[in-house]
Amino acid sequence: MAQITAAMVKELREKTGAGMMDCKKALGEVDGDMEGAIDFLRTKGLAAAAKKSGRIAAEGAVVASLKDNKSGVIIEVNSETDFVAKNEDFKNFAQEIADLVLEKSPADVDALMAETTKGGQTVEEYLNSKVATIGEKLSLRRFAKVDGENVSTYIHMGGKIGVIVNLEGGDEELSKDLCLHIAASNPKYLDESFVDADYIEKEKEIFAAKLAEQGKPEKMIPNIIKGQVAKLLKEVCLVSQPFVKNPDVTIAQLLKEKDAKIISYTRYELGEGLEKKSENFAEEVAKQLQK
Repeated sequence: MAQITAAMVKELREKTGAGMMDCKKALGEVDGDMEGAIDFLRTKGLAAAAKKSGRIAAEGAVVASLKDNKSGVIIEVNSETDFVAKNEDFKNFAQEIADLVLEKSPADVDALMAETTKGGQTVEEYLNSKVATIGEKLSLRRFAKVDGENVSTYIHMGGKIGVIVNLEGGDEELSKDLCLHIAASNPKYLDESFVDADYIEKEKEIFAAKLAEQGKPEKMIPNIIKGQVAKLLKEVCLVSQPFVKNPDVTIAQLLKEKDAKIISYTRYELGEGLEKKSENFAEEVAKQLQK
C-alpha cells in the first residue's frame, strides 16, 4: 500500500478545497492515486462542498449552549445568505455544534473540526455533508467556552448578537442582566487595565487633529485631550458604563451592590469583520430556487 505523505494531502487539498482529514482518507481509499482521490471526494459530495469554499459566508447565526449556569458556549456559524440562516436544518446544525463544543471543550476551531459527532462523523465531515445538502458554503468561524461559578449566555435578534459572561459572586439575574447590557452597549474593554495603549494613542492623535482644525490654542490642547480621553474610557470600558436598565447606576456600582466580579465576557456580532455580498432578497430567493 502506498504511503500517504503530508505533501500528497496538501496537493489534494489545494486541488479540491476539501478538508485535510477528508483528503487523507480519500488518498488512503485509492492507494495514493491523486485522480482517484479527487473522484472519491466527488462521489462523497465533498467536491461539491469544495466548489463553494471560495464564496463569502458572512450571514448565519450566533448560537449558545448552557449547562447549569456553570458552563456555557457561544459560537458563530456562518452561511452565505440570511435565507439559509432561517432554515430549520441550518438552525439544528448550529445548535448541535454548540452542544458538542460544550460537551467536548475543543481548544480551537481546528480541534473542533476533528471531534466526532453523535452520528459518528467528524465535525468536518458533518459540515461538508450539510454544505452538500443545503447548497451553500457554511463555516464554523469562532467560539468561546467558559466554565465558572455563575455563567450566563444571551442571544439577541435571533442570532445577530451573542454574549457570554463569567461572573464571580452575584446571582443568575445579575449575570443575565450583564449579558443584556453587553449586547446593547458593546463595550470594547472590561476596565481601564485592559485598554490597549495603541488604541489610546490613536484616539489622542484624532482628538489633537480635530482640536487643531477647530483653531483651539495650542497650550490648551493637552488638557482638553486629557478630558476627552477620560470621557472616552468611561464609554468604552464596561464597568464605567451606565447600566442599560437603570442609567443612574454604573456597572461598577451594580457589581458592588451585588458583591460580584466579572471574570470575563465575550460578545460576538454576526459577520463583524467579514466582507458581505450586496444582494437583494428577490435575488436571494431566486438563487435558492435554482439550486
